[in-house]
Amino acid sequence: MVESEAQGRLPGIHPVSVIDIGSNSVRLVIYEGLSRAPSVLFNEKVLCGLGKGLAASGRMDETAISRALASLKRFRALSEQARASEMHVLATAAAREAENGASFIEQAEAILGCRIRVLTGVEEAGFSALGIISGYYDPDGVAGDLGGGSLELVDVDDGRHSGGQTLPLGGLRLSELSGNSVSKARSIVRPYLKKSSVLKGGAGRTFYAVGGTWRNIAKLHMEIGKYPLHMMQAYEIDAASAIEFLGEVASMKPSRFDEFKGISKNRRALLPYGAVVLQETLTIMKASRVSFSALGVREGYLHSLLSSAEAARDPLLTAAGELAILRARSPEHARELAAWTGRMFPVFGVEESDEESRYRQAACLLADISWRAHPDYRGLQALNIIAHGTFTGISHGGRVYIALANYFRFEGLNDDGVSSRLAAIAGPKYLKYAKLLGGMLRVVYLFSASMPGVVPHLKFEAAAPDDGDVDIVLLVPRAFEAMIGERLEGRLQQLAKLTGKKLGFRLV
Repeated sequence: MVESEAQGRLPGIHPVSVIDIGSNSVRLVIYEGLSRAPSVLFNEKVLCGLGKGLAASGRMDETAISRALASLKRFRALSEQARASEMHVLATAAAREAENGASFIEQAEAILGCRIRVLTGVEEAGFSALGIISGYYDPDGVAGDLGGGSLELVDVDDGRHSGGQTLPLGGLRLSELSGNSVSKARSIVRPYLKKSSVLKGGAGRTFYAVGGTWRNIAKLHMEIGKYPLHMMQAYEIDAASAIEFLGEVASMKPSRFDEFKGISKNRRALLPYGAVVLQETLTIMKASRVSFSALGVREGYLHSLLSSAEAARDPLLTAAGELAILRARSPEHARELAAWTGRMFPVFGVEESDEESRYRQAACLLADISWRAHPDYRGLQALNIIAHGTFTGISHGGRVYIALANYFRFEGLNDDGVSSRLAAIAGPKYLKYAKLLGGMLRVVYLFSASMPGVVPHLKFEAAAPDDGDVDIVLLVPRAFEAMIGERLEGRLQQLAKLTGKKLGFRLV
């Protein structure tokens, strides 16, 4: 079969597919390759409901099994069509608990032509934790993965996880055990969570919520609050606000929320039960906030396959560097900017934290990804790619910082309707940094013409007495004197106005 000549994919890696056979859904995700920041080539799920009726009968529903097996046949064909070099198949609560689970697995393995790994509850919790570790910068708290049949809890701290446990509190199971009574479901949930040893160590920390039901609750919260950044990964709500909102979701009929219309009917029915579990978890844990994760068992499993060196890489900087390779005129120039701005920020009085340094570096790596767009739309395209990209290891505030820095780099340093909608998410500090970085990039791009070799030779420093009436000078080697002109002077004065410093040039 002839391979595509497309250059929009990273060289040297091959697609990998993961099939997740859950109690509510069966999903196929085909990743670009096994890497620290894998991109999704294809994603499809079928809500089969394998766990439906399991609590009462002890068996998986035969109709659900038929749907699941048909889906797996399609998923194998799709995996082969995508040229996946490996296919990994995981099964969770329904398959491991049902009387007919072994028979189902045997049929599924025959269809897929490979072994299926039926995860224990502790293994499932561990891979969920690795999903959080792979997707967050220095996570500290408790990860919880709510499926159709079970809830997995595990402590995450300093890049490690411990104390994994599984509880029979999945959405499908709860709806059946409670006879579709939300209040009765709460009475089932609370005793289990009060006994959880994992939650006892969570006071004042973050709860990382994994699973489709909880992601749909977050989506509902975004819609109701008119949140301007529709990005699920790392969407956060403080615990007190979340507990209040979850109470409303648990007690209110879905038809009373217009925003429910954006959620599938199959998911809609389970939202009250997911709300009860999350509300009780946050309350008993005494969490400070909840952060919703788009990454879970699948991504955690892939993370476990990485070498220790690859796993230790920064996911944000890895992804930004790869996008620079795919879309920038010169990735080397982007790396020069990342190093140079790190040296120049302190000249303007900025002392960065490690996390802030990561965001600035990522912004520089992504500073040229929209160059193929029409000049009038390069800023908007860069903002959209970054704000809505599948980056991990980044907060929403950091995401907006990076996006706005590149928006300002093209559009100028004034606030407008586009930037003002996102400014509240960034906060005053990140907005200030975004403008400073955007202003500096506007200056140095006029020297470099987007190519490497010039930027490392430029330098901002405090003015000397013989520099005249200026506070900071940009040292320019005489070899680049011809590049100084009216446009560059205008950009330098924009930066001066922004920083409140008098700026000038000095030839050296």
